[in-house]
Amino acid sequence: MNADRKPLACLLRTAPSSALVRGRFAPSPTGRMHLGNVYAALLSYVSAKSQGGAWLLRIEDIDTQRSKAEWAERLMDDLDWLGLRWDGDVVWQSRRTALYEEMLGRLAALGVLYPCCCTRQELAAASAPHAADGHTVYDGRCRVSPRRAIENPAGQTLRLMTPPLPDERAWPAGATDEQTFADEICGPQRLQLSWEWGDFVVRRRDGAWAYQFCVAVDDALTGVTEVVRGDDLLRSTAPQRYVQALLGLPRPSRYAHIPLLLAADGRRLSKRDASLAMDALRQRHAATDLIAHLCRLSGLDADRVLALAGR
Repeated sequence: MNADRKPLACLLRTAPSSALVRGRFAPSPTGRMHLGNVYAALLSYVSAKSQGGAWLLRIEDIDTQRSKAEWAERLMDDLDWLGLRWDGDVVWQSRRTALYEEMLGRLAALGVLYPCCCTRQELAAASAPHAADGHTVYDGRCRVSPRRAIENPAGQTLRLMTPPLPDERAWPAGATDEQTFADEICGPQRLQLSWEWGDFVVRRRDGAWAYQFCVAVDDALTGVTEVVRGDDLLRSTAPQRYVQALLGLPRPSRYAHIPLLLAADGRRLSKRDASLAMDALRQRHAATDLIAHLCRLSGLDADRVLALAGR
């Protein structure tokens, strides 16, 4: 763990919050959960529940090529086996198309969307890689005036403009190039959209919704107040907060990006690690032992965590 990070034990609160707390776990059903997924689920659950809050489950199944209902069902069964029970109905992204269309229409009305016709080869050749992680930043070659309406968005890749925006209207206070927020684990964050992301995709040519757009809309409209997730998604906070600001939607007040669990050889865990997948783990361990092991790894009081999970 980076020496500048706060210990994960800070996520286990000592008293309920006086404010409404709504956390969430938002997995993609593209395979069986592994130990790293359980670790993220447990920490988000602990943070919300130790404050007397709600913990929501959202199935991020917008990738119709890779997502399968059977994986979602197994995922929910694994959470139930662990004692991590969600509040309210499960939110399925695949069932929210009409809502995403409505929010897309609102962005189009603001004049901040434009069609992009760049091929993969053109994007690879023209985009500059982000210095930290190789992410490519779009150079804006298809960008047009925001006053030009998108008449027929179907069949086009749609990008969202990031500042500077071309006209002089008064934009919402949070719709700025520089996005700042406090992270409970990683500390104060300051990210510049134009340098970190460029104008980013909100819907692809084949009609598939982009991750940043859907997460921003779903977190806001389901009342999520805190986001606890892996630190591989730390940079994603900036475009998500930007979308929420443009749409005039509420934004989470608390973020905590946790370090990823790694395999013994230093690799990031994946759903290909069969020995750490939930089917194998359930054969070898009791749920209480698995939770206690993750508590030891993260420095949490296992007895308190098990009590929160009803164990």
